[in-house]
Amino acid sequence: MSSTTTISNEAKRDIEELQEKIGSFHLGSIPEERFKAFRLTRGVYGQRQQGVQMLRIKLPYGKITPDQLRVIANIADEYTNGNLHLTTRQNIQLHHIPLDDTPEIWSRLERVNVTIREACGNTVRNVTASPLAGVDPDEPFDVTPYAHEVFQYFLRNPICQDMGRKIKIAFSSNEKDDAFTYIHDFGFVPKVKSGIRGFKVLVGGGLGAQTFFGQVAHDFLPEEKLIPFIEAGLRVFDRHGERERRHKARLKFLVDPKKGLGIDGFLRLVDEEYKALPDQVHPIAQTEEVHTVLKRPHSNYKIQDKDAFEKWQRINVVEQKQKGFYAVKIKVPLGNISSGEARRVALIAESYASKDIRITINQGLLFRYVNKESLPALFASLNELGLANLGFDTLADVTSCPGTDTCALGVTNSTRLATELEQVIHQEYPHLIDESQIKIKISGCMNSCGQHMIANIGFHGSSIKNGNKVVPAMQVVIGGGIEPDHQGYIAEKVIKIPTKRIPDVVRTLLDDFEAHSEETEYFNQYFRREGKKYFYELLKPLADLSHIRDEEFQDWGHSEEFVPEVGVGECAGVVLDLVDTILGDSKERIKWANEDFENQKWANAIYHSYSALVIGAKALLLSKDIQCNTHKGIIDDFQAHFSGEPAFPIAESFAQEVLKINRYAPNQAFAKSYLKEANAFLEQVFAFRSQEDGSTEKLVVSNHYKA
Repeated sequence: MSSTTTISNEAKRDIEELQEKIGSFHLGSIPEERFKAFRLTRGVYGQRQQGVQMLRIKLPYGKITPDQLRVIANIADEYTNGNLHLTTRQNIQLHHIPLDDTPEIWSRLERVNVTIREACGNTVRNVTASPLAGVDPDEPFDVTPYAHEVFQYFLRNPICQDMGRKIKIAFSSNEKDDAFTYIHDFGFVPKVKSGIRGFKVLVGGGLGAQTFFGQVAHDFLPEEKLIPFIEAGLRVFDRHGERERRHKARLKFLVDPKKGLGIDGFLRLVDEEYKALPDQVHPIAQTEEVHTVLKRPHSNYKIQDKDAFEKWQRINVVEQKQKGFYAVKIKVPLGNISSGEARRVALIAESYASKDIRITINQGLLFRYVNKESLPALFASLNELGLANLGFDTLADVTSCPGTDTCALGVTNSTRLATELEQVIHQEYPHLIDESQIKIKISGCMNSCGQHMIANIGFHGSSIKNGNKVVPAMQVVIGGGIEPDHQGYIAEKVIKIPTKRIPDVVRTLLDDFEAHSEETEYFNQYFRREGKKYFYELLKPLADLSHIRDEEFQDWGHSEEFVPEVGVGECAGVVLDLVDTILGDSKERIKWANEDFENQKWANAIYHSYSALVIGAKALLLSKDIQCNTHKGIIDDFQAHFSGEPAFPIAESFAQEVLKINRYAPNQAFAKSYLKEANAFLEQVFAFRSQEDGSTEKLVVSNHYKA
């Protein structure tokens, strides 16, 4: 098995630091909530079951090689329950991992050039992209190099290590927007204008409890401006974004035209940041990948079931823009694949396709560069493995998050329901197995990891009070997704139904659509024509609890009565913190600033210095019970509350001094002076802290410590 011979110095330091922090946590020298914030940015996420972790493996735009897949499969065998879960964000998740094993697992992943750094936490999460990028016949150009550069540029970047919340970025390969850029913090659709490559840019989209459409920031942004625009936007988000109210801390709220800056206000602040960027333009090389072509295609293979093969070829195979080659879509039920199956998939890919496998947004796999002559043999190999099922990304391919199987936030079971709905489609609606204009998506809670709000028919976990009992339920949403005219839509909430009746909801909707829709009418068009009230009345009988059966008090896959058991998610929650611990964070930032200065990384040194200034000011504000929220608010409040304090001569002009960060180019001279000011300020902070009356350690009960 091939692997990289060495691990990068940055990755080595990350892994060693994780090992040290785990040891300190076990010794009790790091509070649990502080350790949680740290491990999340290292891809280690708590799950519903106590004492074990979920490990999220970050795979930019879903690309994985056979070697990498084998390594992950072997890890799954040795450290987990042997299951690999493919996610809607093109990651792989492993569950039931003991915390102490995570550094060794990370080390093994890095040897095949795979990371878990910033797969969770308040960071730039995995950069997603159309799985057909690079082979799509309709693409203006391949977005893969751009997605990869964004991933690499912002990995470990100081700007996005302590943001108020996470940032999600997506690239579509064409205007059909199969990467759903309109529900991302930053979305990019490729365009060519007068022979110049660039992107339509959307900002501020998002799912979750409140769904927002992305707003158009640029109808055309030249390719070399891509990285500078994202970087400037992240700096604005880091400085002005909400931190106190976690449920309002996403970029979508900052650019909200009603209660936020609005897109124009956001872009004005973005423009003010450009001078401080290390590069005003950032060219990205277009590298054409070389794919090994089989010299002897499997042309003599005799297919046994010609009818099944032809159906599979019609539904699951698409021709690439590279003539003579085909992309093969592999439906993976629930996104779950065993370690043994994963190893077989790796071997099959090496035999029939390129080494560039893509995890798809609907939790499947995509093989690329398959010869037409090899399709029969490939079909037979996949069929033998149970992975030649029809209906990839169709009505029969139900998307589902893990829900209550492993997630602490799950309200009701989503995976068993998804399996039940797929059986309904296959058994009762076989003529709709290839229906690609109706998608069903399920989330175990309202947070939309299953992307229910961009489904034509969507469900999220909920419950209904019935006397002294609680009925497991699903909120029904209708009308989301990308339409044939490439317009994106957000689903509308219609009605809440007991979860055991959801198969009947799907039957009712499909039967009604087939009976009353007009010829060539798309499902969402029918929904909008009839209106939300029509569908509420249509489904209302299924919400009637007057004749509820005993089994309807049980969730899918359970024999006991349903009891809501919603835990605390690791994206939010109250934090117990110590002022001196916060001050320790500022010392850490200064340490990083000095290291980057020595390595002549001027922009990084400046930003770490900025963070040290803000964190130091925040610690003193909290010590005086002054609430902290945004970075800008902390800067202004420190100046307001500490002006006239002899210990802090800088306080009179604190905002002006700190915000010099966006008025000067990041060169050696400015980095040196700014770092010197940050060092001097922290010396003053620690001296002041040591002389304060009652200077014993103070506990801060806060949910805004990340400011």
